[in-house]
Amino acid sequence: MSEQGAVVYADDSVLSASQALAERLGWPLLALQSLPAELPQTFFLCYRDACLKLLDKQTLKKGGLAVDVDPRPGEQHSYPAPKKDLLAQAIGKKTKTVVDGTTGWAQDSLALFRMGYQLTCIERSPVMAELIADGFQRLARKDWVLNRQLQTPELMVGNAIELLAGLSETPDCIYLDPMFPAKRKQTAATRKSMAILRDILGDDLDRAELFATAWQATGKRVVVKSPDYAEPLGGKPSETYQGKLLRYDVYLK
Repeated sequence: MSEQGAVVYADDSVLSASQALAERLGWPLLALQSLPAELPQTFFLCYRDACLKLLDKQTLKKGGLAVDVDPRPGEQHSYPAPKKDLLAQAIGKKTKTVVDGTTGWAQDSLALFRMGYQLTCIERSPVMAELIADGFQRLARKDWVLNRQLQTPELMVGNAIELLAGLSETPDCIYLDPMFPAKRKQTAATRKSMAILRDILGDDLDRAELFATAWQATGKRVVVKSPDYAEPLGGKPSETYQGKLLRYDVYLK
């Protein structure tokens, strides 16, 4: 991935941050106004619209994908949000501490944070980790977070198998949403974000080892989010919460 990306900047106001980002990733730094017609890179990171965005060649001039820290459509804006949906039921109302071992675009992590869970996030892609960190920084500046003096989720960057095995404290729940091979058409927005995530990460071929490590590291439960066509990752689950296109398999200790 390191050879496929570049950091682009539009003006001097973001030059310093862009330089630091490019240095962390080992990517070239390019000025948006003077980009060559043919670019060897596939992906780009750019500070735009007051956030860090992931771009491809079609969205270089405008647009891009960022970690969205606001509630998803249909979610309540109150804090803590009600623990009523399938995700909350799978995580468990008595659960307090959750480790998300496969954070990705952080939408499930952020939903759990809004429900009041104490959250630690793990992401193995340095690129996605930069996007997540930017999202968490924006989250920390939200009035409802500041007013309640909430601690935003901790972000750990690296291989989840290694990091889960080395956790200093045992969480109540470890949540896994591994990348399964795609087998169905998705909406345009989902296609875009998931396609780019898949291009960056690839399928999680170490899913079984990840589950085994999570099972050893958790205190009470492991929750696996799966597409409905996928085989259960850890064998027969203790409980299953079935949605229209996905399900949550719960493994209780």
